[in-house]
Amino acid sequence: MKEDKSHYFIELEDSYGAHNYHPLPVVIEKACGVEVWDVNGKKYWDFLSAYSAVNQGHCHPKIITALQEQSKKLTLTSRAFHNNLLGPYEKYITNLLGFDRILPMNTGVEGGESAIKLARKWGYEVKGIPSNQARVVFASGNFWGRTIAAISSSQDTDSYNNFGPLVPGYDIVPYGDLGQLEAALSNKNTCAFMVEPIQGEAGVIVPPPGYLQGVRELCSRYNVLFIADEVQTGLGRTGKLLCCDHENVKPDILILGKALGGGVLPVSAVLSSNEVMDVLHPGQHGSTFGGNPLACAVATASLQVLLEENMIENAAVMGDIFRSRLGEINSDLILDIRGKGLLNAIDIRPFGDSKTAYHVCLELLNNGLLAKQTHTHTIRFAPPLLISENQLHEACDIIESTILSANS
Repeated sequence: MKEDKSHYFIELEDSYGAHNYHPLPVVIEKACGVEVWDVNGKKYWDFLSAYSAVNQGHCHPKIITALQEQSKKLTLTSRAFHNNLLGPYEKYITNLLGFDRILPMNTGVEGGESAIKLARKWGYEVKGIPSNQARVVFASGNFWGRTIAAISSSQDTDSYNNFGPLVPGYDIVPYGDLGQLEAALSNKNTCAFMVEPIQGEAGVIVPPPGYLQGVRELCSRYNVLFIADEVQTGLGRTGKLLCCDHENVKPDILILGKALGGGVLPVSAVLSSNEVMDVLHPGQHGSTFGGNPLACAVATASLQVLLEENMIENAAVMGDIFRSRLGEINSDLILDIRGKGLLNAIDIRPFGDSKTAYHVCLELLNNGLLAKQTHTHTIRFAPPLLISENQLHEACDIIESTILSANS
């Protein structure tokens, strides 16, 4: 029997790293496309895609080439100087997505914080909200990171307990409820409503049809900025370039991240109109690495790959097939199936000796498929968007056999 090499690496992390994650017991060594291999040489289907940061597939050749070629010439200047990649990237992405300006950042949570800063400043200087009275509305179940500002809008006690005091000026309304949203937006001190078009970390929660159109109409009526957090749902994941495109709505502020870096670098962006972006002046916001030349090259290639290889259309077709296959599984363990494109989830009924979705994920791991539970009883399935139909069916065979044998 071959030695299991994974224990060595897991023990190193346990001994020297902060215990702020609880990963599945697998150590990944290499990856390509939809497949990854562990340190023992075992192959798996990746059905998490680094929480949708690897939409284009692992180590996509065009993205890797862009990374390698740019890394030989120039990686970082800081924004103290101009570089020859930032302007062309800014023009490309704003034209592609239909916005006037972009604020380049690094991580998704930085994008969220930047959007809130923009909205507050716009609220004071354009809408006329009294100083330090601006309110930002969030939907219940939201998740956009774990900084102090992000956890201040969270209802997850693990996120905010013993990390206070929290940031003031936030209001929470039920996700999908336009009536309570209107009540919050009618407050004259409200400057923005920030919402995920589909809530990822909450368990792939899809709002009622027409919700985003209702959000757009209410925000326009009450002169409130509609901030769409598309860090996880954007860039093809749900079968459209943006998830908001499913209802043909345009937010006032768009936040992108994850797949914008092609699974290679942390790259995020806040996009908006001249009216909103023009409230920012030199020295009021920034990032040493935001808009660095390497990130601009990678982000441009990452966007081009999605479009040139029809990954967005593929996500829509494969998502329909995937949900259909899940619906054919004859097991009372599955309580619900939901999603759009290749952002999907199932709810698992507790079974056996208090077993949950985590135990199903462990069995999926043993059978060669990587997925992760969220909120105890939900499993999220989000493979790279380039997955083929044959690959999808092979993966579905694993999911089906695992579910059917889980409670036997």
